[in-house]
Amino acid sequence: MPYYMKLGNLPKTRHTQFRRPDGALYSEELFGTEGFVGPTSTLYHIHPPTQVFGWNTKYSTKPEYVETSTMRMRHLKTHAMKPKGDAVTGRVVLFGNADVEMAICTPAEQMSYHFKNGQGDECFFIHYGRGTVHSMFGTLKFHEKDYIVIPKGTIYRIEFDDLPDDQRPQGMNKADMPFGRFVLFETCNASHIQPPPRYLSKTTSQFLEHAPYCERDLRIPEYPLAYDELGDFEVRIKALNAVHTYTYHYHPLDVVGWDGCYYPYIFNIDDFAPIVGKLHMPPPIHQTFEGHNFVICSFCPRMLDFHPNAIVVPYNHSNIDSDEILYYVEGNYKARKGIDIGSISLHPQGIPHGPHPGTVEASLGAKFTNELAVMCDTFRPMYPTKEALALDDAKYPESWKEGHYPLTKDRMHSETGFPLNGTSPNGHAKSASGKGEGVTNVWT
Repeated sequence: MPYYMKLGNLPKTRHTQFRRPDGALYSEELFGTEGFVGPTSTLYHIHPPTQVFGWNTKYSTKPEYVETSTMRMRHLKTHAMKPKGDAVTGRVVLFGNADVEMAICTPAEQMSYHFKNGQGDECFFIHYGRGTVHSMFGTLKFHEKDYIVIPKGTIYRIEFDDLPDDQRPQGMNKADMPFGRFVLFETCNASHIQPPPRYLSKTTSQFLEHAPYCERDLRIPEYPLAYDELGDFEVRIKALNAVHTYTYHYHPLDVVGWDGCYYPYIFNIDDFAPIVGKLHMPPPIHQTFEGHNFVICSFCPRMLDFHPNAIVVPYNHSNIDSDEILYYVEGNYKARKGIDIGSISLHPQGIPHGPHPGTVEASLGAKFTNELAVMCDTFRPMYPTKEALALDDAKYPESWKEGHYPLTKDRMHSETGFPLNGTSPNGHAKSASGKGEGVTNVWT
């Protein structure tokens, strides 16, 4: 995180004696990144954090990517994915590369253990559901449309509330979605998920005035903090592309106080303040977080471009260095047809993409959009897994072919009666509509 916070009980000076009520020393831990030169926090444990035992490997987490030599646009319909596992074991990786993985999770049960990702940072987007993240830094209450950023190495347990019937998607019952659903982005390259540096002061790391969110919008851990309990507590740790299990003789969330700049936090997408312009603005204005070789963006309800002749849907573009993945949350995404809540689209680098035929004309004059979507742009190709192919809409790449085509010579002759040289019988060039609008080169 970009700024300093503290919670709980701390000694006045770090690395000095700090004693428990029984006279024993609290165990100080420096929890840091980048070999002592990156962001850190200092934590004070009731028990030494080194006292663990019974380690063994439970299962592999290495994704199996398929069609790694295939480059085409994809559309996944994830709305009906069945619940499985808990908030960790139920994660289904759909796309990934050497920098980031994207997963969907609809948990069927609660976590009965604590978890630590020792391999990468995690950024959750809660589509449905409410609950609590119990972490070594304290408690985070979450609800729908929250981003939860949990930095690498944090011990936590997610506890979902039961999802009320009126908060489930239409047509679903408790068996379809007992607790909620989230999207997860996880770093795979030792980078950390942070706000974009261009939003922050180089001197103080304060959010700048042009940033679409600021410190007041972030929710940080709160009490209750420390649990002073003895027993056998399972902590599962993800590392080396596998989940390993360890046992603690005490509750793993035994931190009585901490301070620093490295901790989990929550940001709600509805608090993102969209940047708008006279003409259509490019996707970087929606950027919310970034890691090495990828960014996460928030497409939120906003006023549309206000030039009198503005085209308010995205122009065709070839983002030739990036793959673009969108998860559609709600609203009417004006540039796409056939998109549902929970859809995921992938537009790979090197292939031009843009509005579906007919959507440009249909959008003219619109003043506001209610779309809500989460996007991940990557600088390496995102490969699908077998689970992604099972959800793939194979017809999606063909969806740009509907209309909006220049007429072929044969079609123009049959539909308009023009000679094949593209002129009217009196020798004047005609438009494809046959109304004599002075359009030349109708074949190119």
